[in-house]
Amino acid sequence: MTATATTVVREGTPAARPALLPVLLVAVPSAVALVTAAGVELRVPAAVLPPDEPAEVVAVTGAIAVVLLVTGLLLVARLPRHPVAWVLAGSGLVWALDTVAAAWTRYGLYVVADPDLPLLSPAWWFWTRFGAVLLLGLPLLLLLFPDGRLPAGRVWRPLSVASLTSTALLPLALVLVPAVEVERYSGVAAPPSQALVDPDLLSVPMPFWPQVLAVAYPLVPAGLLVPAAVVVARYRAARGERRLQLRWLAWAGLVSAVLTVPMWVLPGPWPTLLLGLAIAATSGAVVVAVTRHRLYDVDRLLSGTLVSVLLLVAVGAVDLLLLALAGNLLGGRDATFLAVAVVAVLYTPLRTRLWSAARRLVRGGRDDPYGALSTLAARLEAAEGDRQLAALAGSVAQAFRLPYVRVVTTRPDGDTAVAEHGRPSGPVTALPVAWRGARIGRVELCSAGSALSERDQRLLGDLVRQAATAARADELSARLLSHRTALVTAREEERRRLRRDLHDGLGPALGAVTLRIETARNLAASDPAAADRMLEAATVDVAAVLTDMRRLVHDLRPPALDELGPAGALRELARRTAPADLDVTVVEEGGGPTLPAAVEVAAYRIAAEALTNVVRHAGARTVRVRLARGPDELVVEVVDDGIGIAPDVVAGVGTLSVRERAAELGGTCAVSAPDGGGTVVRARLPLGEG
Repeated sequence: MTATATTVVREGTPAARPALLPVLLVAVPSAVALVTAAGVELRVPAAVLPPDEPAEVVAVTGAIAVVLLVTGLLLVARLPRHPVAWVLAGSGLVWALDTVAAAWTRYGLYVVADPDLPLLSPAWWFWTRFGAVLLLGLPLLLLLFPDGRLPAGRVWRPLSVASLTSTALLPLALVLVPAVEVERYSGVAAPPSQALVDPDLLSVPMPFWPQVLAVAYPLVPAGLLVPAAVVVARYRAARGERRLQLRWLAWAGLVSAVLTVPMWVLPGPWPTLLLGLAIAATSGAVVVAVTRHRLYDVDRLLSGTLVSVLLLVAVGAVDLLLLALAGNLLGGRDATFLAVAVVAVLYTPLRTRLWSAARRLVRGGRDDPYGALSTLAARLEAAEGDRQLAALAGSVAQAFRLPYVRVVTTRPDGDTAVAEHGRPSGPVTALPVAWRGARIGRVELCSAGSALSERDQRLLGDLVRQAATAARADELSARLLSHRTALVTAREEERRRLRRDLHDGLGPALGAVTLRIETARNLAASDPAAADRMLEAATVDVAAVLTDMRRLVHDLRPPALDELGPAGALRELARRTAPADLDVTVVEEGGGPTLPAAVEVAAYRIAAEALTNVVRHAGARTVRVRLARGPDELVVEVVDDGIGIAPDVVAGVGTLSVRERAAELGGTCAVSAPDGGGTVVRARLPLGEG
């Protein structure tokens, strides 16, 4: 154990230290570059810049560098050997160097205008030529995501290497191509300020540069086809957590596509700003996916983004259509006023409803917790019995757009109720259903490969809790009605039995006694001996009537309960019925006011039935009867050391009557056979209000 612990410490200590060194190697020069760029850029007034020079280019490239550095260094600190972390961190370092090179170039060309300014030509060359190496970041990230390895196989591995090589052709060409060849290919003459720098620091004159540039530029977008195909193939083969990681990348791609489309039509600083937002979204998604932090939130984010994009496109199309129609009808300024009026009065409320309807179509009712609870309450109110479980399954499936929901609950009588909605189409997740702290069932759901977020799980818990309360209340209400009916029936049966016993037993017996006494009176004068015999027979009949009366009274309520209490009555019962070789111990725990009459009778009957079963079937040597009174309930426990009960033995009439007596008072009674042998009968009887 000591050696193992020492090994863990020795392995864990270096893992924390080396992560600091690579972070510093990237963070320190990047921070110096960004601070220097900010200081230099503050000395470049916007008035000295050419009209075609974006004033915000240094600020935006610096912001992109910060985003990439923060996300990349976070990954490096946590996963120092992960290639994706180094792609992000390295890209952030290059962006930071590109930022300071841009700031220094602008300062030297437009403020100082001095060709002898130190490092002016290298800064211009880095900004305009070497910065193209950033084109490698995206395809490399796609090919290495999420595990940091290039795709394997005889097809994907060579295609990936070829894709990276084709993308690297343009950065390599721009580093070595002479400036005159770039001007000839682009058809744009160099600005006059370029005369202050040496544009050909590393140029290599070659006759075929036009052909190289003609091939290198188209290969940059074409080089993204293989990485995109690799991502799709990985997603189709992925399962579970890996698929969720790739969904984060899909979300980043969707956001980047939405942000880059307007870059071709928007003027001014917008293209650069949108590019920065796309890079920030992609970097954040990569960090979440690689570190596996809250992966399940991607489904909600992805569906919400998709719905937002579709609605944005639809709303934009409708807005353009309204403006076009108004322009054709009225023309000029009146068209604008009419379009604004229509949008404000009619179209805006309709747009809001369409937005809500679209989100409900994709997301279900999870974004409207009150609506989901209201719908569930209405369904539960309209349903009865087992249909409430079906209402719960349907409401959960509708609220969360789930293909399959199964609800399993345990009824108060021990039976199991099941309700299903839909069919399973993937892994099934089981969530417990609790009522007043006790687990009464479970909800099994299939989320079609996507996990529920924490917010969705809380809403699901609220729905299940409300439904469990309603279903259990309905079951208890039905059970109460059933018990009430049983009590009325039992009362009437008891009255019928008493009437039969009194009418058929005591009545004729007392009538016979009366006749014997009358006969004895008639014979007293003439035949005293016969009269005496008749009175003796009447005495025997009266004794029999008294015995029946005692039996009736005992059946209603054992007299020993009033004379000796529950514990004393059970001791008396054991003394009369238990054999000599059976040791019966009756223990009474707790104290307080007199128990309710119904509880006393139920406890006595349950213990008496258990003792009878022990005497008849258990073959035990000792029996312990315990009456433990608590603040809210009375526990009746009968434990013997007999042969026990086999698991396949069907409960007899006596066991069923014991459970019914406990259930009549709202209690429970369980019969079990411990592993050590014997039988345990334990009943819990609520005391009510006494």
